[in-house]
Amino acid sequence: MKKTPLHQVHKTLNAKFTEFGGWEMPLQYSGIVKEHLTVRSTVGLFDLSHMGEFEIHGPGANELAQKLSTNDVGRLTDGRVLYTLFCNDTGGIVDDLLIYRHADNHYMLVVNAANIEKDLAWIETHNDTDAEVEDVSEDTALIALQGPKAIDMLNPFVPELDVSEISFFRFVVDEVAGIRTVISRTGYTGETGFELYIDANGAENLWHALYPAVIEAGGQPIGLGARDTLRLEAGLRLYGVDMNDDTNPYEAGLGRFVKSKNRQFIGKNALLAAKKRGIEKQIIGFQMLDRAVARAGYTVYQHGEQVGEVTSGAPSPSLKCNIGFALITSQTISEDDKIEIEIRGRRHPAKIVTVPFI
Repeated sequence: MKKTPLHQVHKTLNAKFTEFGGWEMPLQYSGIVKEHLTVRSTVGLFDLSHMGEFEIHGPGANELAQKLSTNDVGRLTDGRVLYTLFCNDTGGIVDDLLIYRHADNHYMLVVNAANIEKDLAWIETHNDTDAEVEDVSEDTALIALQGPKAIDMLNPFVPELDVSEISFFRFVVDEVAGIRTVISRTGYTGETGFELYIDANGAENLWHALYPAVIEAGGQPIGLGARDTLRLEAGLRLYGVDMNDDTNPYEAGLGRFVKSKNRQFIGKNALLAAKKRGIEKQIIGFQMLDRAVARAGYTVYQHGEQVGEVTSGAPSPSLKCNIGFALITSQTISEDDKIEIEIRGRRHPAKIVTVPFI
């Protein structure tokens, strides 16, 4: 398995590891629930260096980015970030990602760890614009600070800047603890926070600079276990779990990120047709009405008929109940509709709820 530049640091902190997307990553340090609640109340420090980063630059970069993206890259100005999707010719989601605009004809794309090779091949296959595409994933580390104390915690390390002035989905390039950093006001937790992109060689120095301040603020390092429950509570989808190449953006509840007016992109015709005919399946949020935990793959029933299956499910440490996403075929659903989820041969009651859960 691949290892991030901070792997030895995690071992020193006695992290429990797991495989994720071909990487050996810290699952937890002190426990998933404790780490989750720490992010909700103070601040958490994450190693996300498994994520993939591509640089697209040179003549044709603007055209290539627009061609690949369901969202309108043309709306970006320097220093802005865009959440978007790559779709295939049938409208299925190839990946979801962030696009950073550094300058005209210069972008950084941040993709899911398990899709680095797949996405790079997809970009290169459709690059007929003479843009230069560079995979900088191995040379890039990503450290995140998430939680209500993230701003106050980060500010002392960026003396020339008040990081509270960085708006959501904006970024600046500055020094953090003397290390050149892309400081991005983004995250995957539903909390205030930042994602810090640096050269991989500086990862340990930045982690060791931030770590004591995180502990002093009442925070701690956070593993992938809590990151998953945090994103679930925030109603954020996970690629390969809640959506894939056979799911279109409307089915995944991400239709707002499809901007088709006055622009062309891969999958546009299929998505226009899908929107016109209406969705045949859709992601819904649910809350269990008993103490059972619904996990991915469990069957969902409505009015006694099988209508789909769970894609994500976990206990919610914040809400103290069990929640999840399910992909179902039912067309006539609304909030508080009752469903049942089969768990080990027994059907358990649940209700449909709006997301985000918190």
